[in-house]
Amino acid sequence: MKNLHKYKMRANNKYLPSFINDAFIVSFVIITFSLVLLYFTFHFAVVPPILNRGIQPATFPKILLVLIIFLSLIVCFLSFKHPWEKNTSLPKEFYQTSIILCLFAIISKNIDLFLGLAFLSFAISAFWGERRFLNILFVSIFFPLSVFLFFEKLLNLRFPNGLLTNLYYY
Repeated sequence: MKNLHKYKMRANNKYLPSFINDAFIVSFVIITFSLVLLYFTFHFAVVPPILNRGIQPATFPKILLVLIIFLSLIVCFLSFKHPWEKNTSLPKEFYQTSIILCLFAIISKNIDLFLGLAFLSFAISAFWGERRFLNILFVSIFFPLSVFLFFEKLLNLRFPNGLLTNLYYY
């Protein structure tokens, strides 16, 4: 019975340092996973300059992984000031967002990536409580357009064929 009490105390984090909380553990896992992936990006093949359109294949994943690590560190440090609340059930927005992301994957794969991004922007804004229709419309048009301009014009990356991208490329 004495050992059972010891495990119960350990489950309450009595033996862990005070800075190790749920946010620290989540951030640690995300950062560790990102660092492993970042290590593998240094082993990507280098494309010869004549075949290179825009950036090297390993550049974008590296930038994205460093951004994920940076944002995870921010979440970890912010959680020291404002600890996470313990919830017994997930809010309905979680389930709505999961369904929206599944629909986004279906639309972007089968119809067009930019129609999928417009749907994602519109649906997330609407289901998360934005009621001003003009703001929702602006976000659902501006976000896909800015993604397209950034990747197509600045990075010189071509998007997969789709309903709208075929109109632009042909």
